[in-house]
Amino acid sequence: MVLLILSFALIQGKFVFAEIVGDKNAGRNKISMCVGCHGIPEYKTAFPKTYRVPKIAGQRSEYIISALKAYRSEERSHPSMRAVASSMTDQDIADVATFYSTLKQ
Repeated sequence: MVLLILSFALIQGKFVFAEIVGDKNAGRNKISMCVGCHGIPEYKTAFPKTYRVPKIAGQRSEYIISALKAYRSEERSHPSMRAVASSMTDQDIADVATFYSTLKQ
């Protein structure tokens, strides 16, 4: 019976999935892997090629979320960012994005 009800609800589109909401205070505690590169003005990496590290303070949270998920799914190809993003949950990503979006550029 439960399976029948769940099937009907799914077909009717009655399930509402909870949106993940970022917490800037939690995000502050999750940026240790970010500040080594993104916290240095005009920083450039030398591996795998010379690459200017973008400033993320003050960026829109939607942009940061999109970028991190793209690195995690390998749509974007920087190896260091892929490694960092692949270790993050959706909640971690939302928290970090919310924290950085509250900072001044």
